[in-house]
Amino acid sequence: METTAPFCTIVPPHILDRLAQSEDPAVYEPARRTLEHDALLRTQRRITSVRGSDAPVGTPSDTPRRTVYDARNQDAIPGTKVHSENDRPSEDPAVNRAHAGLGATFDFYLKAYGRRSIDDSGLPLDATVHYDDQYGNAFWNGRQMVFGDGLGDLLLDLTVPLDVIAHELTHGVIQFTANLEYFGQSGALNESISDVLGSLTKQYALGQSADEADWLIGTGLLGPTVQGQALRSLKAPGTAYDDDQIGKDPQPATMDDYVRTSRDNGGVHINSGIPNHAFYLLATSLGGNAWERAGRIWYATLTGGELAADAQFADFARLTAATARSLYGDGDEAQAVLKAWSMVGVPAV
Repeated sequence: METTAPFCTIVPPHILDRLAQSEDPAVYEPARRTLEHDALLRTQRRITSVRGSDAPVGTPSDTPRRTVYDARNQDAIPGTKVHSENDRPSEDPAVNRAHAGLGATFDFYLKAYGRRSIDDSGLPLDATVHYDDQYGNAFWNGRQMVFGDGLGDLLLDLTVPLDVIAHELTHGVIQFTANLEYFGQSGALNESISDVLGSLTKQYALGQSADEADWLIGTGLLGPTVQGQALRSLKAPGTAYDDDQIGKDPQPATMDDYVRTSRDNGGVHINSGIPNHAFYLLATSLGGNAWERAGRIWYATLTGGELAADAQFADFARLTAATARSLYGDGDEAQAVLKAWSMVGVPAV
């Protein structure tokens, strides 16, 4: 199977763009380097296919096989091997956080949905920490996770939030399933599904119900000088941060405020707020553990084989409604799906 792995980062370019315009060289220099590095990697990815059969082969298992590497602030991947599955905890907190985050994501997918690793065939879970010098992002490169150390007091170490790790690994799950094109609405769905399943991984790990969850992506990532809670909010898109340094969260919650732009692959990190909010409305309407009914509908839609690579919001909405009926009949779940999409202005019928 041949899949194209788009270059998907957790920190959206509009934040880095804002920082790159700072008058403080300690702020704008690493932000510009991060943007330039991301642009280079994005260009390289467009001309490179990742063949699923060429990825490291694993054996389907109920236990992960994790390896953590240290790039030592260089841009070589994977770097130096520093931690294997059964090693004792490292003296490096970033190594331990990466190891734990890979494991928590593996555990979530296995226990919640019976999925055995990213490709459902035991793909080994590799990660590189301390990537590049003051690199303010994290990404899945089609084979493994890569984490930068952040941007000083503005953006902290990218291994800190579990949902960041799970978000990026979910881009891998999408790569091996629907392989959604990373542009426009299909790209925003790619980002949104990664946010949803990233949030559910955190909720599962913390044992939180839909009502108890914070529904934020990247809590703990913004530094102490930044006015904000996280990178994104599924509960209230557009409210995650409002800061003189990184700007104001631009995400819309409904189609009334859909952003038409050529930047960021057609606004994939911005318009993802709309399907994000639809999922939040569904999960809190159904109550209980969001990874159970609401999450199962989203996951089954992603992996069911009917979601086209160029799917638009309305296509995904209709499929989630059909999935809800297939899983639960014409009861509360199906009606809640229809209502959630209606509330964000996306037709689901």
